[in-house]
Amino acid sequence: MAANFAIDPGAIYLGESRCRFRAWAPSVARLDVHILTPTEQVVAMEPMPRGYHQIVLEGTEPETRYFYRLGNHERPDPASRYQPEGVHGPSQVMNSAFDWQDQNWFGLPLSDYIIYELHVGTFTPEGSFEAIIPRLHELRELGITAVEIMPVAQFPGTRNWGYDGVYPFAVQNSYGGPEGLKKLVEACHKNGLAVILDVVYNHLGPEGNYLGEFGPYFTGRYRTPWGPAINFDGPYSDEVRRFFIANALYWITEFHFDALRLDAVHAILEHSPRTFLEEAGDAVHERAKRLNRQIYVIAESAANDPRVIRSRELGGYGLDAQWNDDFHHSLRVLLTGDQRGYYQDFGRIDHLVKAFREGFVYSGEYSPFRERRHGRPSRDIPAERFVVFGQNHDQVGNRMRGERLSQLASFDALKLAACVVLLSPFIPLLFMGEEYGETAPFPYFISHSDPDLIDAVRRGRRQEFASSQGQGEIPDPQDEKTFCLAMLNPLLRHQNNHKLLNDFYGELIRLRREIPALAQLSKETMEVTGHELEKVVFVRRWSEDSEVLMVFGFHDTQVSLGFPVHAGCWQKRLDSTEHRWQGNGISLPPEFDAAQVINLSVKPQTAALFERKMEQVP
Repeated sequence: MAANFAIDPGAIYLGESRCRFRAWAPSVARLDVHILTPTEQVVAMEPMPRGYHQIVLEGTEPETRYFYRLGNHERPDPASRYQPEGVHGPSQVMNSAFDWQDQNWFGLPLSDYIIYELHVGTFTPEGSFEAIIPRLHELRELGITAVEIMPVAQFPGTRNWGYDGVYPFAVQNSYGGPEGLKKLVEACHKNGLAVILDVVYNHLGPEGNYLGEFGPYFTGRYRTPWGPAINFDGPYSDEVRRFFIANALYWITEFHFDALRLDAVHAILEHSPRTFLEEAGDAVHERAKRLNRQIYVIAESAANDPRVIRSRELGGYGLDAQWNDDFHHSLRVLLTGDQRGYYQDFGRIDHLVKAFREGFVYSGEYSPFRERRHGRPSRDIPAERFVVFGQNHDQVGNRMRGERLSQLASFDALKLAACVVLLSPFIPLLFMGEEYGETAPFPYFISHSDPDLIDAVRRGRRQEFASSQGQGEIPDPQDEKTFCLAMLNPLLRHQNNHKLLNDFYGELIRLRREIPALAQLSKETMEVTGHELEKVVFVRRWSEDSEVLMVFGFHDTQVSLGFPVHAGCWQKRLDSTEHRWQGNGISLPPEFDAAQVINLSVKPQTAALFERKMEQVP
């Protein structure tokens, strides 16, 4: 059997009223396809090598609905392209044809990415793909270059973060299905925006998950925090890998996505000479070459293992970038003082300094939270392989009530956080609404139909936050009101301090793009100095004849201290304490001449950027 056999599982419309149905179901001797519309019929599929079943049916048009029949049970297609009636309903044949107009779009360099993460269901009142399109110009004007969409694989009901998806190929029906998603991707490209899709290859959701009835998609050797692990290294695992790699290629080929964000790869558990991550990354990069587009694979990992993003030549998995939680945690604790849970590992200035210098803060040191050593060094990993953030869906939504940083920190602290993220040499990510200080929370929400499962989720949330008793009620994840709480109020971006913050973010992105020392993403052309007692961080970055100095103050009272700089005239380009930004009064000079050391008086929760004037050559 050819290595790429079954690279397109599911119902593939071939044109001229012909459809090929293909499923991997080694657990059953016979698999039938039950056509429901327009004329009902049950047809036996032909057994193929390695547990596949296949048949090409004549007289089958798009929008035909069908089940697979396994003995006495009828189930949706594991590789269904559309579930119009939800996770328990029939699958639907789809015509993949779409009048794409983005033939001149070849993607963006990863170093140009400024990512905006959004949840389709709460970003607009309509909660659909197409409703996002009119808002894209606002993101473009802000300076965003890449939109990251939280998972859209079909999940139960209409309210979910997306990590309970059970049909990896089926685009959520309540969001607008495949057609709506393609329109959104094309609109992004028309606006010069790359598009990232969050995909989940470490588990599937609990409701509507029938894959185990078809074959050993899951393994009992491991277990993730969210349920059975996917079988990437046991018997039959070749075909399981093929299924999920086909899924990755489906998104970048049929939907023109520019990057995939792989959820929680530390929970992709296996022991293989060639890991699933390596194989999937290679497949995506090879397809990118064939498509002549810049396409990336970005991992989320809590393991602090640089092999995930180290090049293949140096023994790594060769993925393009990964989220860096350590950077967030270091920043978050300095801003809020909250050291509960995993935040107990952070709280010192030197944590943020190391995050700037290296990437991972924990690179083999003892972690009090984990009660063991954690991580490996990442100093050799290029800066553009790290994605950093002051907020994201996890760091907001995993709180008991889902409060954003705008509800936990002062306005000055919000500006400081924005500066640290956007002026860093890493790839910045903003969570929807962050740019204007959205006040709506982002709590955990679901819309399951199984009462026992709903109760289990509620119990799980209560157990997770048992130590937080006395801090109020946990929002009921099943209650529609909890979901409605998360709806954005974009009108805020035009009001008072919200507008100021939005303009502040825009100014930071403009400076990041226009000043060469900021535009070049490199840890090698950067010097970082921390002052633990004063709680101040100095960052100097340079690129050929461009040089900048950044001051980040996390202290509560005004402090004075010196910092060594290159001789010359330094001009202030941004100061969060200026009245223009609703600051608490300027303390830093508009410019200064320095020989070796500059003494600065820094107000509490201050961020400032100085640029060195270069001598003009006559």
